[in-house]
Amino acid sequence: MSVLRFNAFVMNTASHIQHGQWRHPEANQIHFNDVGFWIDLARTLEAGLFDAMFFADVVGLYGPIGGSYEVNAREGLQIPSNDPSVLLSALAVSTEHLGLAFTSSVLQEHPFNFARKVSTLDHISKGRIAWNIVTSSLENSARNFGLEQLTQHDERYEWASEYLDVTYKLWEGSWDEGALQIDRAGGVFSDHRKIHKIHHVGKRYKVEGPHLPSPSPQRTPVLYQAGSSAAGRRFAAANAEAQFIGAPNPAVAAELIADTRRLAVEAGRLPQDIQFFQGISFVVGSTEEEARRKEADHDAYASRDGFLAHMNFAVDRHGNPYPADTPLSSIKTNASQSILEWLSKSAPGREPTVADLGDLVGRRARIVGTPEQIADQLVAWQQAGVDGINVVNWRLPGSYREFIDHVLPVLRARGLAQNAYRPGTLRQKLFGTDLLPARHPGARYRGAFGTSPLPAPTAAQALA
Repeated sequence: MSVLRFNAFVMNTASHIQHGQWRHPEANQIHFNDVGFWIDLARTLEAGLFDAMFFADVVGLYGPIGGSYEVNAREGLQIPSNDPSVLLSALAVSTEHLGLAFTSSVLQEHPFNFARKVSTLDHISKGRIAWNIVTSSLENSARNFGLEQLTQHDERYEWASEYLDVTYKLWEGSWDEGALQIDRAGGVFSDHRKIHKIHHVGKRYKVEGPHLPSPSPQRTPVLYQAGSSAAGRRFAAANAEAQFIGAPNPAVAAELIADTRRLAVEAGRLPQDIQFFQGISFVVGSTEEEARRKEADHDAYASRDGFLAHMNFAVDRHGNPYPADTPLSSIKTNASQSILEWLSKSAPGREPTVADLGDLVGRRARIVGTPEQIADQLVAWQQAGVDGINVVNWRLPGSYREFIDHVLPVLRARGLAQNAYRPGTLRQKLFGTDLLPARHPGARYRGAFGTSPLPAPTAAQALA
């Protein structure tokens, strides 16, 4: 049995997933503007041997076009929030092994500048950066960047494919190995013959290059992706190295994982090229009775308004509420289709409705019990094909301290959690290699822009 991987799922805001919890006197996420708060949390996670700190992000408000954002502001629902990519620099120099993953949408930044920023972060962290690729599902996000409305769901993945193509060319192909020489005696810092313009011309972007940073330890960051719709699975199968899922139970997770691994093989990759991270929140007690008391305390602070506003499914895109008896399967959305599909499968034996939304969202993917009971349930998730867990917090830093102090020792005793960090980059820790494997689509640009392109990988190299 292999170890499970553990990410701390956080956001640079006061109310990320478990809405209403910021009101509790022990919830210090209200101090999210304080960089010291995040540095302390990152060091706590590293001491607990977490694999990564995974930052979610959005670039707009939840809700329909022209809709009220009173609930968002009142609940602190991802507003105010700060840019996680800026924060990563401080965390990188304050830790040594912890992976640092951040979310950035193809909507929010030109790929040339984004690629430069990521390379800089990967240099600063000595190769510990991961990028969660998102396409933005909020109407307000689209309007914040000059669009009249959100681009259609599947077309957003076409956009993301070109965006990745540009970044792959910059990260993998613009600089050959050995281009950076720093030859003091010969007076050559870099060999221009091994630095190439990429001359990308596509539907959305025209980028000449070259990439300004020299190759970072990983070149391309570890690639996360969170969409699990049909289009999202195809995109993940072709590009992702880790996929964040939020399945309601192990059976649904197993179905999703098997299908995505099948698509990965069709895309010329291996099934194990993608690791799957399930989002789960935990309520831990020394006895089951204590865990249930703590769960009741968490639920006492939960905000149904916050959950409903976050999901953005109770109203149509024009702001009109759906009737309470509307089946979830009847809702048409251009937003996060995969989440709605999972919620529709959360009430076995009957069709959940809009009236069920608040409770479904607030209680999905939650494990309550003793450390031993939690370990038993995590085995079931692992048997479904899950490689790791995105640990969703209730209150910071307490949720992670509790998990580190009480749950991880039991998991280690069962061989389900690592006892030490593997040296090297984040990709080295997760996959045993610093760079993308030759079979990944990004790797095809290595040597593609020089006068003597590198030969195509042999069959043996492609399987390395």
